[in-house]
Amino acid sequence: MDEYVVLGFDALRIALPLSDVERVVRAVYVTPLPGAPAIVSGVANVQGRVIPVVDLRRRFRLPQREMALTDRLVIAHTAQRAVALVADSVSGVLEHAGPDRVDAETILPGLEYVDGVVKLDDGLILIHDLERFLSLDEAEALDRAMTAAEYR
Repeated sequence: MDEYVVLGFDALRIALPLSDVERVVRAVYVTPLPGAPAIVSGVANVQGRVIPVVDLRRRFRLPQREMALTDRLVIAHTAQRAVALVADSVSGVLEHAGPDRVDAETILPGLEYVDGVVKLDDGLILIHDLERFLSLDEAEALDRAMTAAEYR
C-alpha cells in the first residue's frame, strides 16, 4: 500500500509520497531570495529553520496568484535539502494500491518531475518526484543563493 499526501492547485491535484513529507503548516511570510531559480519564491522561517519555498504553480505552468492566508506550506525532504511547497490546499493522505497507478514513462516518456499518475473516480492525481523537481542548474542556483544569503 502506497501512501501519498495530496496537494491541491485549482483543479490540479499533486501527490507526494508520505515518507517525503515532514509536516504541513499554515502559510507564513516568504522573504525574497536574490539569485534563486524562478520556481523558488524565497525563503521562510519555519520554527527556526530557514527553508526555500518552492512555487509548484510555476513548475506546472498554472496561473500565478498571490499567496493567501488559507494556503499551506508542505515541508518536505529531498536528499539534499528541506523545502517548503506552497499549496492552495492539502486534502490529506491517500492510501493507494493496485492497477490504477500508471508510470509517467508509459504516458509521456521524459517527464522530469512526475513519477506517475493515480486514476481515481473523481479524476487524476500526479505523483510528484521531489528528487527530480529541480534541474541541476536550478539546484546549483539555489545552493549559491542560500549560501550568499547566509553571509549577509
